[in-house]
Amino acid sequence: MDSFSNDNSGKKFCLITGSGNGLGFELAKVFAQNGYPLVLIDKDEDGLKNVEKTLKLKYDTSIITITQDLCKKNAALKIFKILEELEIKPEILINNAGFGYFGFFAESKWQRQEDLIRLSVLANTHLISLLVPDMISNKHGRILNVASLAAFLPGPLMSVYHASKAFILSFSQALSNELKGTGVKVTVLCPGMMDTKFQKTNNNESPKLKWTVGSPEKVATYCYKKMMKDKVVVIPGVMNKIAAYLPRILPRNFATFIVRKIQENNRVNFKPSTSK
Repeated sequence: MDSFSNDNSGKKFCLITGSGNGLGFELAKVFAQNGYPLVLIDKDEDGLKNVEKTLKLKYDTSIITITQDLCKKNAALKIFKILEELEIKPEILINNAGFGYFGFFAESKWQRQEDLIRLSVLANTHLISLLVPDMISNKHGRILNVASLAAFLPGPLMSVYHASKAFILSFSQALSNELKGTGVKVTVLCPGMMDTKFQKTNNNESPKLKWTVGSPEKVATYCYKKMMKDKVVVIPGVMNKIAAYLPRILPRNFATFIVRKIQENNRVNFKPSTSK
């Protein structure tokens, strides 16, 4: 059962999708520490309950949980209608929910690829379109879109995931420009690999290149500081910043070849394609 409050008008809520674990949970902690009441959204009801319980033990702030699978059609609209009923107009929107899908596109399950696109592209963008008018009207608001280091390069073996993150990066930068002078700020976070459930879901639970794996807690803290300083593109970690810069100086085909090799060599159980 979702937990709702009846006295929400006027509160400066921070809405975070994908907040049942991992980076979303860490972002929730950071914003709770800084006094923000929270709207936490995830498809994992048990995960949300655990997060809510953990945060309430440490922080004196309002927490509302909404169980919603953002891969479903009209998920953003359903969330928006609940917010209207609760008289909540979030001051901060964090589009964090996402997942990866590893494998050759020609051999992939289309339903999973469609879910990935529906979540990373459609749901995130729709939620912004529903919430940003009130932010503009209030002349204040923040939007954080969680992309990835993957946004800077095509990614063989995770082709749709990389493309979806490239969309998020490009859209966020363009939206930031459009919203100049409105009081609404847009930030896009582009982290590298993190020690979360994400790796397990995309067949990379034990990556060989462990030096590339970062802490979601540190990423969340770093992101908050940069976001509050109105930074548009946030890339945590020196090595990640270098990796994001390389596509500017390397031929694109060669950079794509490197990503392919990293994808193959970073997995313990990678198997070549069986396609003829």
